[in-house]
Amino acid sequence: MRLLTMALMVTGLMSGMAAMSSAEEPGKVLKHIVMYKFKDDQTPAQVQEVVDAFGKLPQQVDTIIGYEHGTNVSQEMKSEGFTHVFVVTFQDEAGREVYLKHPAHDAYVAVVKGRREKVIVFDYWTGPCTDSGMLTERGAMSEDTEHVGRARRLTLRNRY
Repeated sequence: MRLLTMALMVTGLMSGMAAMSSAEEPGKVLKHIVMYKFKDDQTPAQVQEVVDAFGKLPQQVDTIIGYEHGTNVSQEMKSEGFTHVFVVTFQDEAGREVYLKHPAHDAYVAVVKGRREKVIVFDYWTGPCTDSGMLTERGAMSEDTEHVGRARRLTLRNRY
């Protein structure tokens, strides 16, 4: 019985540690990725209104610490019609929550909601980008990249 109690305590402790997300590790940031496939009837001007509206969010929401956006330029033909991506970076989950509940975010959603056919939202934790994490001229990750997981390095080396 005592062994069972100890096993349950260890399991509970491990579960609690797993619940402490990567956010508690120094230097980690939360990336929030949003990808859109727009409806076929949307004009380039209407799509640009969405891009412009999203681009204003970093000035309106103080918890955004980084922002990038772009259009698909892949030649692999695997995008399934998704053309635009937006990447917003937060210091922590609390920052993301402020963003998601912010009136500026609500106003943005009102702009995009009727224009998108599909949306993908994907959030993940990562460390800050450093020179040691940049791709080399060969397209492989530097060997001294500590903050990039082994699987990602292998994926970049092997390409699939």
